Amino acid sequence: MKQIIIYFLISSLLISSCTVNSHVMLKTPKDFVFDTPPEQPVTEYIISPNDIIKFKLYSNDGFLIIDLTAGTKGTNTNVAQNISYVIDYEGNTELPIIGLIKLSGLSIREATIELQEKYEEFYVSPFVQLQVINKRVIIFPGTGSDAKVIPLKNNNTKLIEVLGYAGGISKKGRASRIKILRETKEKREVYLVDLSTIDGIKYADMIVQANDIIYVEPVPDIAREVLADVAPVISLLSSSLIIWLTLNRLKN
Repeated sequence: MKQIIIYFLISSLLISSCTVNSHVMLKTPKDFVFDTPPEQPVTEYIISPNDIIKFKLYSNDGFLIIDLTAGTKGTNTNVAQNISYVIDYEGNTELPIIGLIKLSGLSIREATIELQEKYEEFYVSPFVQLQVINKRVIIFPGTGSDAKVIPLKNNNTKLIEVLGYAGGISKKGRASRIKILRETKEKREVYLVDLSTIDGIKYADMIVQANDIIYVEPVPDIAREVLADVAPVISLLSSSLIIWLTLNRLKN
């Protein structure tokens, strides 16, 4: 009987070792080399392929709204402001009057200036308001059940703001190990950010980009998960032992 008990315990430990912290995502080996965040973290949102932009165009530095769909000017309505334009995979978009233009790689401010210069050929002192309307990030604040997809309503949203929108780092999250996965022109870069001390404030102020994945590593909870996996086996063994002892007493 002792041998059977030992066998069951060893088997249950081996089985539980395969399921402990199995919910943890985006694991990296100890020798994994993280990409180095820029010394000067990006402080503005950069327009990327698949972004959807919406813009308003005014003349006379904002005095009159231009209806690009009708080619007229008015003071009350602007049908064109409700039209969305997609940045294609090459970073271009087709806009009224000026046609194909490359905006990918530019900040909102740079793109605004670029559009104003283009529309100067057709309007007096054009004034542009530009917005990317489909920006969002995915954040895992330390527990998988609390994962959120957060839309970015502002042109420039800081990392610390996104964490705030998600309710902060959970009790099981490690502020010292925050992974940021970001798609760039060359590859998907993986940054490791430490916000556990005040020294990490420079990274807290970095501007997140559309489709960033922000993953806060959870604190390993090996003991609790092993106990949870082994508990049913121990309960079964206890019941079996009671039955075995009872049967032995009846025989004697």
